[in-house]
Amino acid sequence: MTAAARNTKNRKIGTSAASAEELSRKLGLESKLGHDGSFSAAAASLFPYRAPQSFIDRMAKGDPRDPLLLQVLPVEEETRPAAGFVPDPLEEKEASPVSGVLHKYSGRALLLVSGVCAIHCRYCFRRHFPYAEHELTGARLDAALDYLRHDESITEVILSGGDPLSASDDYLSRLCDRLAAIPHLEWLRVHSRVPIVLPRRIDGRMIDWLTRTRLKPVMVVHCNHPAEIDDAVIQGLARLRAAGVPLFNQAVLLRGVNDSADTLCALSRSLFAAGVTPYYLHLLDPVEGVAHFEVPIEEARALVREVTDRLPGYLVPKLVRELAGEGAKVGLEAG
Repeated sequence: MTAAARNTKNRKIGTSAASAEELSRKLGLESKLGHDGSFSAAAASLFPYRAPQSFIDRMAKGDPRDPLLLQVLPVEEETRPAAGFVPDPLEEKEASPVSGVLHKYSGRALLLVSGVCAIHCRYCFRRHFPYAEHELTGARLDAALDYLRHDESITEVILSGGDPLSASDDYLSRLCDRLAAIPHLEWLRVHSRVPIVLPRRIDGRMIDWLTRTRLKPVMVVHCNHPAEIDDAVIQGLARLRAAGVPLFNQAVLLRGVNDSADTLCALSRSLFAAGVTPYYLHLLDPVEGVAHFEVPIEEARALVREVTDRLPGYLVPKLVRELAGEGAKVGLEAG
């Protein structure tokens, strides 16, 4: 067993449908998917399928265009080359001063805590990332913490991955203790899709290591569609809120999933009702295999203009894109 596997909370990250074929059977889609050719075994071999039962339960049975299904179903389009879509569009290799650390922006650095996710989103911008080269254990973890320790300009550390909440609570607790011992660090930000797709992971032990540290915690979740927010998600988010953890959401604008003003407005309202502030709406990162999700920038701007017309400003996420070498996310004002 690898160190990564030992650090993973397998008890809670397990996948219920072992394959996309099994998923289609669960949803009553065998004939529809089989005839229209949307499922692709070749795509699944390039980037494996994974989705937890708690997420599958929110999908509409019999609907091959369900917006949650489209986020996890391997499809033929993933295997087709597309101009401008490359394995590492954000050039993260150049932004990694030591294994397990990404240092793109001033004042903050990102730790790649785990290469494991509870769900494999088909639009993932790190679907080709060499996680084995960045496993944060042993000497690599020591070197990563030394890097943070010696750069006093870094005041915020971001736990990312993969998904950092796929690591065990014991590992994360020890990591937070070591981070808190670095005097100039002030903020601990966690980027995770787990509170949305696997809300039972938000339990007392997780909240304990997140909130007992002297570092100020912030949680950024990732939710793309209002149908992702059910009672279990609301309860998990409420536990974080009750513990004093500020909650923000990052969404990705995805063709066929949330590329309508009605959906984006419903998403913002549902998030805010659950105590989460809409934060960013990202344009798709042009990673190889995801071009079929792309929404052109002018269409994206038009959507945000309509959302801005319909919602109060505090419910309108900022439309952004990430560009390699830039010192921050690039805002794309709706105009």
